Amino acid sequence: MTRAVLSLGSNLGDRIAHLRAAVSGFADVLIAASPVYETAPWGGVEQDDFLNAVIVVDDPGTDAWGWLRRGQDLENAAGRVRDVRWGPRTLDVDVVTVEGPDGAVRSSEPELLLPHPGTPERATVLRPWLDIDASAELPGHGPVAALLAALGSGAGSGMRRRDDLVLMR
Repeated sequence: MTRAVLSLGSNLGDRIAHLRAAVSGFADVLIAASPVYETAPWGGVEQDDFLNAVIVVDDPGTDAWGWLRRGQDLENAAGRVRDVRWGPRTLDVDVVTVEGPDGAVRSSEPELLLPHPGTPERATVLRPWLDIDASAELPGHGPVAALLAALGSGAGSGMRRRDDLVLMR
């Protein structure tokens, strides 16, 4: 069995529709979906705000590479273009962490770094993840709640929960 935490983001086109399409694309293995957050972009590229969420998926037949490929297929279906690093995107699906039968899956492959290296500094992943798993732990880094607290009170200042937007109808 492998269980994965996936981060979803969109800031081009019908943002909520792109996130819903990703959730639908994982519907057969979906365990939980977080609330949606609207977040300010970062990375130095001027662009519109993102909608972000986190989902937890579980499937005995899918390994870490399978989660990556499945996410990339959904990105491609949404018309994702990768021409600017940290630039705008219709859909972004990141594999945050994968838990296999022997524990946390680690990868140093450039295409699939696990756990996702940016996670400890990203309230846009940590906050929604905590919404669906209050005891979540990021392998090698500790409790997600502690990581979010370590970012300080200003970490979520560019985020607002959008309870008017739901991922599953």
